[in-house]
Amino acid sequence: MIKIVIVEDENLIRKGLVHSIYWLSMDCVIAAEASDGVEGLKAIEEVKPDLVITDIKMPLMDGIEMLQKATDLWDFEKVILTSYGEFEYAKKAIDLDVFDYLLKPYDEEQLKNLIERVKVKIKEKHIFKQLLTSVKDSSDFNIIQPEGYIKAEKDTSKPVKAAIQYIIDNYADKIKIEDVANQLAVSPSYLSRKFKEETNHTFHDFLNKYRVQKSVELLKQGDYKVYEISYMVGFNDYKHYSTVFKKYTKLSPMEFAGKR
Repeated sequence: MIKIVIVEDENLIRKGLVHSIYWLSMDCVIAAEASDGVEGLKAIEEVKPDLVITDIKMPLMDGIEMLQKATDLWDFEKVILTSYGEFEYAKKAIDLDVFDYLLKPYDEEQLKNLIERVKVKIKEKHIFKQLLTSVKDSSDFNIIQPEGYIKAEKDTSKPVKAAIQYIIDNYADKIKIEDVANQLAVSPSYLSRKFKEETNHTFHDFLNKYRVQKSVELLKQGDYKVYEISYMVGFNDYKHYSTVFKKYTKLSPMEFAGKR
């Protein structure tokens, strides 16, 4: 169950967020709500949410300051509520790794689509944390869930779904976004932008995470040398493979293989 904290000083908007959709049907629960940044910071510290949806301009402490302080307390995804007039100010939160912005007034469908997208990232983080605490026993190593994006009916556009499917089918080959874009008859810049918007990963990051995920499957089999696996999953250089592997797992390939 994904825990959400909502921070909004306007009572009507806050209650609208809490009651506008049936959260349990989306595997979510509103764990706390707050009317200013001070209350919000306290709620985040106590509840330890997966997601915080917050307004920017609030009494006592604004949303940006609250997020800055809360980030030191707990790892969570951030969605900022903003209006056209506040959007430039809201951009100050870009260094806080905000997942997305929800423009007021929003409709129920927009909110649902945003929640479905952020749920994919949250679930990936949960799986990753499980790996780090029980790497010896992990039978399902999934730092990325490409199938989740492909199956999404409304949240992922056809070009992005096709690009993800291309990664699944061709991860062992040399892949450039320019080649994928050419096959899909779209520009590389368009595909790059849409990919980041809809998956919250760059194309290159998504590709590398999937390659590492597939390499772990091979490491667990124990049938290949580590350097052989690096080439089998699309890395042309073992040193680069080892660096990327450690970035996502906090272990080198040799260390991971030794823990099996």
